[in-house]
Amino acid sequence: MPHVSRGFAGRAAPRSAHQLPPGQHDAGDYFPVLTAGGVPRLGTEGWDFTVQGQVDEVQRWTWEEFRELPRESITVDIHCVTSWSKFDTRWEGVSIDTLLDGVDTAAEYVVAFSDGGYTTNLPLEDLTDGRAWIVDTYNGEPLSPEHGGPARLLVPHLYFWKSAKWIRGLSLNLVDEPGFWENFGYHNYGDPWQQQRYAGD
Repeated sequence: MPHVSRGFAGRAAPRSAHQLPPGQHDAGDYFPVLTAGGVPRLGTEGWDFTVQGQVDEVQRWTWEEFRELPRESITVDIHCVTSWSKFDTRWEGVSIDTLLDGVDTAAEYVVAFSDGGYTTNLPLEDLTDGRAWIVDTYNGEPLSPEHGGPARLLVPHLYFWKSAKWIRGLSLNLVDEPGFWENFGYHNYGDPWQQQRYAGD
């Protein structure tokens, strides 16, 4: 797979209020740090990534193997459920399409799982067709632990809690299983344009 750059077409156009999802504000240069607990400090030496669950064969990559996979540069807007948004954030990583290439599954749902016990659930179709990545670089630098390093999930079309920090793998499932915040009353899907913040929205 060739190195590609998604969502970049020269100089960024001026932003206007209508490009913010409802109820959001532009965080500008500020990148808030929000976590449900402490920040895991596992280095890359002990990191690996696993695709498991309803698959024909479990797939696993060490950090070194992950870094050898085809990489993409991604420029996207991100939207946090706490109402801030950041425009034109720059990341690098590996597409979920690449990680699932050749995986045989009947699954329709995914639980992303992370160091520290965090999980979040997503439909499998929301992670494929160039819609999601495992990223390890932000603004040209290694991803800091505070922002989910050494690697995090990036699903920019959903609220940012779905982009699990400190990602360690994906479990492909036949049924939907709510994750950490979903079990505490957050919306099961989390579309920022529909203001799907909490259950019932």
